[in-house]
Amino acid sequence: MSLLIVGSIAFDTIITPYGKREKIIGGSGTYCALAASFFTRPRLAGVVGEDFPCEMIDFFKEKGIRTEGIVIKPGKTFCWEGRYGYDPNLRETLKTELNVMASFEPVLPPNYQRSTIVYLATIDPDSHEKILSQINQPCLVAMDTIQFWVINKTESLWQVLKKVNIFFANEEEIRLLTKETNLVKAAKLVLSAGPSIVIVKKGEHGALVFGRDFIVGTIAHPCENVVDPTGAGDSFAGGFLGYMDRSKKITQRTIKKALIAGSTVASFVIEDFGIERLKRLTREEIKRRMRYFRQLVSF
Repeated sequence: MSLLIVGSIAFDTIITPYGKREKIIGGSGTYCALAASFFTRPRLAGVVGEDFPCEMIDFFKEKGIRTEGIVIKPGKTFCWEGRYGYDPNLRETLKTELNVMASFEPVLPPNYQRSTIVYLATIDPDSHEKILSQINQPCLVAMDTIQFWVINKTESLWQVLKKVNIFFANEEEIRLLTKETNLVKAAKLVLSAGPSIVIVKKGEHGALVFGRDFIVGTIAHPCENVVDPTGAGDSFAGGFLGYMDRSKKITQRTIKKALIAGSTVASFVIEDFGIERLKRLTREEIKRRMRYFRQLVSF
């Protein structure tokens, strides 16, 4: 199997009680691809402006990430600015500047078109159909979204859900999308639209996986100091799908293991600003924490 990630590659400005970082590397595609790279060799597609550092693309390659699908266009790279308080589950978006992403229509390289797992990571839902039309019979299509698209492209999201197998969303997003406060009812509404699996990310409280005839959950790794929650959800999805890609099969057992893999990688991301923790993270650290996760959830 092979994993294709189509998502944002961005500059983030992040404010937390532990400090402020301006114009650091971020984006859903970035976090997802780096997280997946610990389990497989993902293919990343996205767009950046002329202001994006070339050494970052070289770093992607060093991590085993395919970069032929990254397009450099005249203009500025997508920018996001957000602020967190002491509750890491509450985030305030201060600024979203689409810049070169506003007119981006991905044209996938030939080797990308043979991908078996496709992940549409928080990009404009109006572009999803164009992307999927370029893929030769994918085995699994997954997608995520953000509040910006839920508010501004609600109908487009519901339309693309018909072609999706796995839908990732945090609590706020799925409640906003379905206008349903109860997570179980909200997940059932999304399942009725098309996906066979809905994964609700609950931040420091873990995640829930809703299937048509099963529900699986996990807690989050206990962390005393959450420095920066940005990218935790994208890293969770990357770890989850990276593990699925490595496993080469989709069963309830694989889904449970992938859930722990995603939660493990996400638990590291929050320990530092931006992608800094992912840069120095090792596979051995992931293995140790996955073993610890197994102890946490076993009974």
